[in-house]
Amino acid sequence: MADAALKLKLTEAMKDAMRARAQQRLGTIRLVLAEVKRIEVDERIELDDARILVVLDKMLKQRRDAASQFSQAGRQDLVDKENAEMEVIQSFLPAPLTKDELIVLVTQAIATSGATSVRDLGKVMALLKPQVQGRADMTAVSQLAKESLPG
Repeated sequence: MADAALKLKLTEAMKDAMRARAQQRLGTIRLVLAEVKRIEVDERIELDDARILVVLDKMLKQRRDAASQFSQAGRQDLVDKENAEMEVIQSFLPAPLTKDELIVLVTQAIATSGATSVRDLGKVMALLKPQVQGRADMTAVSQLAKESLPG
């Protein structure tokens, strides 16, 4: 059986939200669990914590993008809804990495991969992604890696 402590935590949080009648939180947790279940059924596997973090990270990015678009369209009510969902999703993610921690990880990944230019960014990101998944915005990590690589 896969290590699914995070899935168990999500299920318990859903039950707590039901008892507390927290409809917004309950709805968001159900969305996350439905996405996890969809992937499990489609791929005929049981997701482990690392893969659930990928799902949470993806859902968070979707909410960020949607909030940005709603903001540009002047729909503050929908921006607030997306932000509320982001807060719930973030509560299941590990603590975010600081800028200094990211710099150290990027430097280590560049040294480990032997990257010498921006063309080697893929190698660096392949090493970084499992370390920072769910703990940092991958776009920002990629930008930091690009800036750290010569030419």
